[in-house]
Amino acid sequence: MWDALEPEQSATMTLRSDVMIAITQKVRSWNTTQQRAARRLGITQPRLNDLLQGKINKFSLDALLTLASRARLKVKIDVQSAA
Repeated sequence: MWDALEPEQSATMTLRSDVMIAITQKVRSWNTTQQRAARRLGITQPRLNDLLQGKINKFSLDALLTLASRARLKVKIDVQSAA
């Protein structure tokens, strides 16, 4: 999906997307209200709603990694040489 972007932008957007999806799945697995889930992540409910709606442009990779940690997710980044 992100292949049309410059290589640097594509890599960042792919990482952001992958982390956002993982957080969203984790939050939904909690089977709780958005208000409680937001409190658990240390963010506001509207901010959580942006996350759950996939508004990727509102989240930096750094912010998403922080939220992943708060959701008790382990993030690994695999760095390899380009072709």
